[in-house]
Amino acid sequence: MSSPPPTPIILTTLNARYRHTAFGLRCLKANLGELADHCRIMEFDIHHRPLDIAETILHHHPVIVGIGVAVWNLEPVTQLLGLLKTLSPQTVLVLGGPEAGHAPSTAPWHTPADLIITGEGEVAFRDFCREFLNNRTPLPANKRIIAPPIDLARSNLPYFLYDENDLKNRFTYVEASRGCPYGCSFCLSADDAPIRTVSMEPFFAAMDDLLERGARQFKFVDRTFNLHTATATTILDFFLQRWRPGLFLHFEMIPDRLPPPLKERLIAFPKGGIQLEIGLQTFDPQTQKRIYRFQDNAEAESNLAWLRTHTQVHLHTDLVFGLPGESFASMGGGFDRLLRLRPQEIQVGILKRLHGTKLARQETTHAMVYNPFPPYEILSNDQVDFATTQRLRRFSRYWDLIGNSGRFPHFIDWLRGTPSPFALFLQLSDWIFVTTGQTHQIALPRLFKLVYQGLIEAVKLDPPQAHEILEKDWYASGHGDRHTPLGTWH
Repeated sequence: MSSPPPTPIILTTLNARYRHTAFGLRCLKANLGELADHCRIMEFDIHHRPLDIAETILHHHPVIVGIGVAVWNLEPVTQLLGLLKTLSPQTVLVLGGPEAGHAPSTAPWHTPADLIITGEGEVAFRDFCREFLNNRTPLPANKRIIAPPIDLARSNLPYFLYDENDLKNRFTYVEASRGCPYGCSFCLSADDAPIRTVSMEPFFAAMDDLLERGARQFKFVDRTFNLHTATATTILDFFLQRWRPGLFLHFEMIPDRLPPPLKERLIAFPKGGIQLEIGLQTFDPQTQKRIYRFQDNAEAESNLAWLRTHTQVHLHTDLVFGLPGESFASMGGGFDRLLRLRPQEIQVGILKRLHGTKLARQETTHAMVYNPFPPYEILSNDQVDFATTQRLRRFSRYWDLIGNSGRFPHFIDWLRGTPSPFALFLQLSDWIFVTTGQTHQIALPRLFKLVYQGLIEAVKLDPPQAHEILEKDWYASGHGDRHTPLGTWH
């Protein structure tokens, strides 16, 4: 295989899945100035073998390789770094991203890395590449550059770097603002202030170009899209005026801020047009205080109820289990409270101790014990022991399979009407795990069978009642017919 001309700079990462795109790499290349033509973006995902990735990268004989590191790709990236440094010791390996920027020097990938950029890397990476390629400037002795926040209004937008395949088959990540005004102790965005916005005129010109080139799946990475009402409504108006079939917009919003101008726009979007990711995290006021999260719970509930009643927006809501000091009963009560607001999805997350967060910097309180390996999830604390956190972790996985899949709407309606949906689903979750020993790779027909049998054996329902609860979902799934009625499984 013949070698291509050398590429001085390669930017790469391992995405969580193929449909994702590396927005950060595109931001870096768009702001490389005169070096942009000497830079190549090479994206992989966590299913690629590090050895194959190393071969593909080194085939281009790069001088500098910039690698985006996150909690989900840390293990294969660590292997990739070791391979690159072994095979090509002279290649300069520059790391960035949330995990690289904040992890300690004891991290296993620190030794093979030549440089680590902490913070927003567009300017810092460009300046380093210029100095190193032109002058062979020595690398910093401590391997680290602390990059300050950039001026978004003066930075180059990266959207021209999405190619035809990206726009046809993958999510198009876009950014109208950067930073977060909230200080939640478990979140990396807590230190992202000040809030900055892009210049709207070039941003909208770029969005027009993306639409004309076929982009339909827009995921805004803004941490608080609804923070500034005027900006949010302007963006919604832009897409409403250009609406076309298949258009999908994803925004992350805080739950207790939904002024009338936003409501007016959200009502106008058709079904399937908008998904709102809304982080409730916890309803417990004392826990909210401990994690520096200030939220008007009553207003948040009112807004969620209004969205479900008056709009066709898809609500993806978030809870976090294992927060400092929150009791098992409070976690369950929060789940029940959110479920009765009827969001289409409840993402039940297990608390992670991410490097760079206030949680990671604080002295240990509430006997918090975390997994030392990524993604650094809680193992136990003074409220939930290890066995209980394992139950909660399985609850989360089974809820994804059943509650968030959209395959069991009648079952979820029934569950919502029980005295404690959390307690009942936890019973079912425990039974499924004892029965199968699995939390993944459960085929849908088998999953229906397990839920049916679990309702009878764990929840102690009569077979006719279990059948009635699941029958409509079973037939709607396309697997049931008169030859395989659900009730024959028991």
